[in-house]
Amino acid sequence: MDIKVGGVIYTVKELPVVDIGGDRNYSGACDYNQTTIELEEGLSDERKNDVLFHEITHAIFYEAGFAEQDEDMINRVGKVISQVFNDNPHLLSKE
Repeated sequence: MDIKVGGVIYTVKELPVVDIGGDRNYSGACDYNQTTIELEEGLSDERKNDVLFHEITHAIFYEAGFAEQDEDMINRVGKVISQVFNDNPHLLSKE
């Protein structure tokens, strides 16, 4: 699946392990240079959705010019974005 963020297309991949700098204790990652979002395979649908929105939030902030990001802020904003789309599915319908 591809997601366009600020004019840049990020490819979402599900992998057995998400590795960031040799650390494999992650559920997701956003690579700005490779324009990819990685999600750990085997996550529940609910958890995968939360991790996806978290990583999309990283991409949004990066493409908006915020190279340095506060992880706590990304967590908070990502959870609210996820909630908005989950609670308002009509936002994405074409009707």
